[in-house]
Amino acid sequence: MTWATRRRIIYITGVVIFFGIVVGGPLAYHFLTIPPTCHDGIQNRGETGIDQGGPCLMLNALDLQPEGVLWTRAFLVRPGVTDAVAYIDNPNENAGVLQVPYELDVYDDKNTLIQDVSGTTFIMPEGVTPIFVGNIQTGNRTPRYAQFKLKSAPVWEKVTDPAAAIKVSNLQTTIDTNSSEVSANALNTSVSDATNVTFVATVFDPGGNAIATSQTALQKLPAGENQQIYFTWPAAFSGPVGSIDIIPLVQPQPDRTAQQ
Repeated sequence: MTWATRRRIIYITGVVIFFGIVVGGPLAYHFLTIPPTCHDGIQNRGETGIDQGGPCLMLNALDLQPEGVLWTRAFLVRPGVTDAVAYIDNPNENAGVLQVPYELDVYDDKNTLIQDVSGTTFIMPEGVTPIFVGNIQTGNRTPRYAQFKLKSAPVWEKVTDPAAAIKVSNLQTTIDTNSSEVSANALNTSVSDATNVTFVATVFDPGGNAIATSQTALQKLPAGENQQIYFTWPAAFSGPVGSIDIIPLVQPQPDRTAQQ
């Protein structure tokens, strides 16, 4: 081996060592001394996806049972005005969606689109989230059915459900030829005040068919207190009442025990 060859080998070896120290050193320091997080772009620490699952706040949708729209109904409240409700079922415990866009379409008896309504909603954990859309302008056309869909894939997170502490009881129904009313008692069993609580009421006939829906809200429901809630309609129900759902809704909160 000539001196020139040995010199080239020594030079190349020096360059490799230099870059190994300059580049490899910080990388080794990063991976060996900095603890992994839920934002490091690496699947580690029991995560089931990159920065998803395991101890992380964000969840891997592949680990969850899919949500589904159980049904959607539209109801003519008075000439030209329609209310609608969709029931979304989420079977996953402690998993919810803080915000997702949706689209609700209302059709007449000729399958012609009357109104297309867009909005955003949250999805509560382990149960039904009713999505109420009120005051839909339908003009002189009569709504016959509605379709509901989410416009993008939900982003799932570990959440807590403040609405779980709100219990609804003592339902009362008053019906005459010109109006219908449902009242109930809402109790906050939590040690914390509940704020911006929405209640969606859906009235079913004895056959289990939805015949009316409405929504009301309480700005604040103090801890341990009861308040009366009321739902009204400007006409008698279209049929006899078999049962009534009143579901409290409160924006789910990110689980503070998860790593964000």
